Amino acid sequence: MHGLDLRALKVGDKLPALTLPPVDRTTLALFAGASGDHNPIHIDIDFARKAGMPDVFAHGMLSMAWLGRLLTQWVPQQQIRHFGVRFLGITQIGHIITCSGQIKEHCTFEGQPCLRVEIQTTNQYGEARIAGEAMIAIESGD
Repeated sequence: MHGLDLRALKVGDKLPALTLPPVDRTTLALFAGASGDHNPIHIDIDFARKAGMPDVFAHGMLSMAWLGRLLTQWVPQQQIRHFGVRFLGITQIGHIITCSGQIKEHCTFEGQPCLRVEIQTTNQYGEARIAGEAMIAIESGD
């Protein structure tokens, strides 16, 4: 979607959604290896059960990475000026996660014209797992 004229976008416009395949153990193991986060709560079912969880669950940063993919499929990475999230709930094995975003305002961020975009992940039950925002520079500055 790169090449989009961000100046023409309006408050309320939505980013193209990104829906991922169901979270599975392979994805969690691959993310653990790629990120260096080998916390056993995410990859060892026995450990997770001892901790009172029914099963392993996704790393919060994996879901944040998916939101990063949502943004970079929409605009070039160099236009992202800020990207922050709040973790609201656990993403379980089998959850089908959809990443979405909506333009909330045209504004100035660090002296540059930007769009403030609310972003979130939700599971197939409509439950928000992560919510946050990104500031997207209207001009790439290249």
